[in-house]
Amino acid sequence: MTATQFTFIFIAALLLTTLARLWLASRHLAYIAAHRDAVPEVFRERIALDDHQKAADYTSAKTRFGMLGILFDAALLLMFTILGGIQFIAGLCNSWFDTPLAQGMSVIVSVLLISSLLEMPFNLYRTFVIEERFGFNKMTLALYFKDAFKGLLLGAIFGLPLLAGVLWLMERMGEYWWLYVWGVWMAFNLLILFIYPAYIAPLFNKFTPMQDEAMKARIEALLQKCGFATSGLFVMDGSKRSAHGNAYFTGFGKTKRIVFFDTLLERLSIDEVEAVLAHELGHFKHRHVMKRIMLTFAMSLGFLWLLGLLMQTTWFYQGLGVTTPSTALALLLFFMILPIFTFLLHPLLSAYSRKYEFEADAYASRQTASADLVNALVKLYQDNAATLTPDPLYSKCYDSHPPAMARIARLQTQ
Repeated sequence: MTATQFTFIFIAALLLTTLARLWLASRHLAYIAAHRDAVPEVFRERIALDDHQKAADYTSAKTRFGMLGILFDAALLLMFTILGGIQFIAGLCNSWFDTPLAQGMSVIVSVLLISSLLEMPFNLYRTFVIEERFGFNKMTLALYFKDAFKGLLLGAIFGLPLLAGVLWLMERMGEYWWLYVWGVWMAFNLLILFIYPAYIAPLFNKFTPMQDEAMKARIEALLQKCGFATSGLFVMDGSKRSAHGNAYFTGFGKTKRIVFFDTLLERLSIDEVEAVLAHELGHFKHRHVMKRIMLTFAMSLGFLWLLGLLMQTTWFYQGLGVTTPSTALALLLFFMILPIFTFLLHPLLSAYSRKYEFEADAYASRQTASADLVNALVKLYQDNAATLTPDPLYSKCYDSHPPAMARIARLQTQ
């Protein structure tokens, strides 16, 4: 393959992916608008028309803004690749640093920092305009930048040593460097899973042991019944940043925690909280978390192997606007263009995720009353302004959870 041919393939893939994403978004908008003025029959006794329309308007606002983000991402990728952005930055970094490791790290960090700065206005608008308009944002501007600084600091503490180790392995481990990098990548991810609950998450939110004794007793009884061991039940001050509610498991091995947003506990009854927890326990019982981890590791191994092949070719670099090949630039280019060439994996991965959600719902319906989980889900859809009428094709491509009507219809038969 020649560099010109690969440039053509890259531009064609970027164009097709961008058009597909815009087309799916436009379908989503049209479908939501067509169903905005009537609550689906199955929800008419539970959700008011005003709430349904708020969810439609909120989803539409996010989708329209997301379309602008799609165009921006495509333009930014072109700027960094065939328009010479990465090559320009690499030239500057190579003149500032003497060793290949320092040069490579500086290029990658520079591109990531520039990307983050350029994307910051989008994040600010999403948080302080869209979320604010619909009553969800509770974050102050000072807190936003405080979180951003903490994230940057954590990225430096954990990311820089990881990046240095990966680049060193790529340079020194010969033909099978990708196996060594894969091993380091797995170990790093497992480390983060292990330390995140106790050391990282508390830097951003306050976690307090659950104080409601009645609810705590019900939850502990359910955990014992399901054979789930945890290091604690915690309530997170989610209302500090957002009005959205949620609950989740976090941690790995003995550090597993169950975390409830304070906004969730304020809205749901004890029976409904127990049903939501039973759903999460369903993921544990079906080993969904472990399956996702194993799938991620398997995919990362395949991608690293493919990178090992591509970095030995000249057309890969030149086709993406780079004239001074290096292991760092190969790593950077590969993971920048990867989402373009793996876009078609979205529907498949989303389908597997929705399958897991149905399995977790089925497990919850065996441990608690299905009606309680239905009531909880309706409240969560309502409180989070999640549309009840997503475009079916858009939902199949992107949604990790089944549409509300399909999910509740299945629960009502269990």
